[in-house]
Amino acid sequence: MVHVLSSRVLLRPTDPERSRAFYGEQLGLAVYREFGTGPERGVVYFLGGGFLELSGRSRTPPEPAVRLWLQVADVTAAHEELRAKGVAVVRAPVTEPWGLVEMWIEDPDGTPIVVVEVPADHPIRYRPGI
Repeated sequence: MVHVLSSRVLLRPTDPERSRAFYGEQLGLAVYREFGTGPERGVVYFLGGGFLELSGRSRTPPEPAVRLWLQVADVTAAHEELRAKGVAVVRAPVTEPWGLVEMWIEDPDGTPIVVVEVPADHPIRYRPGI
């Protein structure tokens, strides 16, 4: 097996400045590093246990199969905060049949983002006998 030391999701936005404003200002992701100069510069954001890199430019939005899954401590608070920052919420928080509380948003290119709260008693967080 390959020993993976780090990983990141790479997005090539159609409008890099608009996407940097969305991820950096509206979502409030912290910057890990920046590289290059000018409107095409790259920015890597902290994304929980990983990273999200916005770099380059694409003529077309990402494929619909690409989605981001962001776990937060309180999805209701995230919903209020994101709405206050002008983020369009595709679907308000809902408790799914599988027990997670999910809210759906999109980035400026339409990339689906699932904002998730994992309840304290959910199997992802709680394992009896371990």
